[in-house]
Amino acid sequence: MKPIESIVVFEHEKLYFTDEHKKLKLDQALENYYGDGTPFFSLIKNGVKFNQHVGVIKIAQTTIEILPKADHNGKDEWRQLLHDMIRTVWGFEVKVSSSASLKLKKNSILDLYYELYVKELEYLLHRGLIKRYNRKEGNLHALKGALQFSKHISQNLVHHERFYVKYSHYDVNHEIHRILYKALKLIEQTNSKPDLSSRIGMLLLNFPEMSDVKVTDSTFEKINFDRKNQHYEKALQIAKLLLLNYHPDVSRGKNNVLALMFDMNRLWEQFIYVVLKKNIQHIDIKVRAQQSKEFWRSENGASRMKPDIVLETNGNRIVLDTKWKNLNGNYLPSTEDLRQMYAYHRYFKATKTALIYPGEESKLIKGDYSAIEHDDANDTLTCGVAFISTHQDIKQWKENIVSFVKENFLASHKTY
Repeated sequence: MKPIESIVVFEHEKLYFTDEHKKLKLDQALENYYGDGTPFFSLIKNGVKFNQHVGVIKIAQTTIEILPKADHNGKDEWRQLLHDMIRTVWGFEVKVSSSASLKLKKNSILDLYYELYVKELEYLLHRGLIKRYNRKEGNLHALKGALQFSKHISQNLVHHERFYVKYSHYDVNHEIHRILYKALKLIEQTNSKPDLSSRIGMLLLNFPEMSDVKVTDSTFEKINFDRKNQHYEKALQIAKLLLLNYHPDVSRGKNNVLALMFDMNRLWEQFIYVVLKKNIQHIDIKVRAQQSKEFWRSENGASRMKPDIVLETNGNRIVLDTKWKNLNGNYLPSTEDLRQMYAYHRYFKATKTALIYPGEESKLIKGDYSAIEHDDANDTLTCGVAFISTHQDIKQWKENIVSFVKENFLASHKTY
């Protein structure tokens, strides 16, 4: 049975299983994966319904691609915008020829990361793999390092020519390279692009074979970067992303799942923050993310509030909260979101607040909170509903975001 190469859907859409899907056992694989606690979709009758997570779920040789959707643009445009948003947030740049660039636009985000990873390993091999001291022990024919007396006596009672020692060995076989090799083998196993297969094969020929390593979050947390291994950081970031999102099918080994998924609410928040942080570089303006402030406490603990983005300029504070939602043309946020912004207004002493949505066109809708009866406070609390238009060109989209924020929130401390 020939695998379905690619299934493409938008976020929040439903995917119904066809007979072809069932022959490939995609339904079983997704149901088993859902049973592992995946938050990316919910099970419905004869199918699945995706939520706000976007990216790629790869089952054996079949790719399910879930794309964001905030305007009338089609799948090719949103695939490219998703690539560009992730590059912006993660700081990845892929320098490729125009023909290769066109090829990447048609590929899924997983193919993009495979391309990035192969490119990084090619660079590391060309530059030369770093060596590290490794602690080893074993029976040798020469005395080196520290003699381990108890093991030496138990193992070499009749072999006087041997020495059981613990010693240091300076070579390329250390944990960083074992992680990179493991990720490379994973790509070899899951890649379905012929043009990348030859490059993967060359890397496996030239990269020293490594012993397997068990990889968890703590594996990467223990890695310390210095001037000798700083150039490994990008490759290790991608290796972490791939290895920690790989879920092998331990029952049969045929429907392994690799899920590279991103929460669009979080990605939209990070994207807006990074764009503003990089492009608003005025000495009097500070762009901060996720500032935390306590607003409730009991003997059992405390609760804190944390707005997405805070702009500070000349004693004024503007709180922005990003929402990856489609308000379906009525421009009315949820009551819960408005209550949240009211709390931000009070606790952060903000001069203004706004909810930031993606939209078909850029506009700011003004809104005031109703006065509380018998409240002597004279300040009018406001919360704007802002829509920033998307654009097929990522550079133009970033310019739209920066100019919109400057004009509506920072220009002479404009009020609305």
